[in-house]
Amino acid sequence: MFLLFHTMTPLIKSLYRKRRKKESILKYLMWLIHMWLGLLSCIIVFVMCLTGCLYAFKNQVIDFSNRDKVYIHSNGKSPIKPDQIKAELLRNNKELTSLLIPDHQGRSYVISYKENQLDKSGYYDQYTGKILGEADVGANRFFDMVLDIHRNLMMGNVGRQIVGASVLMFCILLISGLILWLPKKLKFLKQGLTVKLNAKFQRLNYDLHNTLGFYTFLILFFISITGLYVTYPWVKNALIISLGGSSIEAVANEKEDGNDAFGSLLEDMLEKQNEKKNLRNSQVASIDRILVSSDKYLPYHATTRIEMPNKDNPRYVVIKTNTHNLLGMMLPDEISFDKTGVFKTKELFSEKPLNKQFTALVKPLHTGEIMGLPSIILYFVVCLIGCSLPITGFLIWWHRVKKIK
Repeated sequence: MFLLFHTMTPLIKSLYRKRRKKESILKYLMWLIHMWLGLLSCIIVFVMCLTGCLYAFKNQVIDFSNRDKVYIHSNGKSPIKPDQIKAELLRNNKELTSLLIPDHQGRSYVISYKENQLDKSGYYDQYTGKILGEADVGANRFFDMVLDIHRNLMMGNVGRQIVGASVLMFCILLISGLILWLPKKLKFLKQGLTVKLNAKFQRLNYDLHNTLGFYTFLILFFISITGLYVTYPWVKNALIISLGGSSIEAVANEKEDGNDAFGSLLEDMLEKQNEKKNLRNSQVASIDRILVSSDKYLPYHATTRIEMPNKDNPRYVVIKTNTHNLLGMMLPDEISFDKTGVFKTKELFSEKPLNKQFTALVKPLHTGEIMGLPSIILYFVVCLIGCSLPITGFLIWWHRVKKIK
């Protein structure tokens, strides 16, 4: 019993200290909060950042594992027209449902089709007319497991709540860490911005925790907030309202009351039903014609996805990924035509209200895919530093325990 008490005493003492002379109450409280929450959440935060690092390059790894299907050579040939692709599939009892046309000539098309009432997809060589096969599922299975750990530790809703609470603690840790980092005087600013590489281990460890935490604060905080957006409705509400939108409850009430927003949605649904009825026997416009028409409304070259009319939606839907902006962000613009090729709707990302823009981009903003490979590399480095923060923080605390001993 005495041995247990002797062992536990330094641990208990390490969780508390007296307020230092001239130390503000705010910084003292931030120190306590930072240490307590750090110890509570360090393992989960490490797992979240590690799985985030692994998941960052998902698309690149999948492309590499399917490189024999993704990367092709034109050999001086022109790509086969979408209408020819559709006709060739029909001859083989396959019904084309969507087509993804990349903006790079060295990449294959991705087609989705129905065969024997089953939905299938695969890579398609637009120069030879061959279906190259479906994607290798091995890499997908690995990343599905990583994502499951990242979302809920593979523990369902219980794990989801543990992760949510830990990420919430991490947000508080980032804010309290920033407050603790702030130098008392301007002359100490350089010390807080540099790592003394030739210092002893404890000083080096402290500098790595302190300085790297400051440099990655904004991105780590943004990643955490966008993660909480998915977990907690109150965070989602707060973000949407702060960006000029309506709360989830208000939207639900609008739906019940039949307000204008849902009235327009109902009107759109009725219009589509009328299209199904009135254009049932009309000739379907060619895919080539639809793509030419879409280029008139969205006059830029980009990765393009076209969805064919189906029983749920009687319209052609064309989605272009617009990267013609200052930061090169991948922003989706959408346009639709009825089955005869008559223009119906156009939704430019730039014209959407701020809250809808954020909602549309919350996933790529969280994963770093928003600007392609450059932002993915940035997020990877930041998440790697995020992995180090619980380790360096724990070592700072453990050094304190040893000093008390």
